[in-house]
Amino acid sequence: MATGLVGHAVAMARNNIWSNHRLLTAAKPLTQAEFAEKRTSFFPSLRATLNHILWVDTYYIDALLRDPTVLDRYHDPQPDFPDAASLHTAQIASDRRLLGFCERQTEASLADTIVLPRPNRKPPPTTVISVLEHLFQHQTHHRGQAHAMLAGTTIKPPQLDEFFLAGEQHLRRDELLELGLEPS
Repeated sequence: MATGLVGHAVAMARNNIWSNHRLLTAAKPLTQAEFAEKRTSFFPSLRATLNHILWVDTYYIDALLRDPTVLDRYHDPQPDFPDAASLHTAQIASDRRLLGFCERQTEASLADTIVLPRPNRKPPPTTVISVLEHLFQHQTHHRGQAHAMLAGTTIKPPQLDEFFLAGEQHLRRDELLELGLEPS
């Protein structure tokens, strides 16, 4: 496994796919009505929060991949998957794109600069690693909100912090295998 900043980016991307899988799998038993039910948080429902995560992921991953059409999609409507099962499929595909991107990086490429396209301004250049750090933080921020909203349902929210410690490997092994990822 890679070390240094590359190893950290890959580890965060693996944590990201595992956390999204765990959270969305837990939410699958919710009906569409429960998934869309108004709840207290930044976004008004699990549906809105979790679809927002996917929308932002798509934008940032496309920008990191230097997709020239990323700005064309900036104002597209956010995805609106009606249930956790259909969203799970799309989110995991997005997470695999992010993991693949991280696995292809080098210490030098993480230090490269990128300008994130915006429709009304040109932001200053930022490093690839800074964009990744922001993306992982964004995911964690909104997953925490979704986790709290899930606690207001009949579904017990899953643990999302059993990823990095060696003594907790057995708690994530089966899910990593289910995702086709070698357990760490």
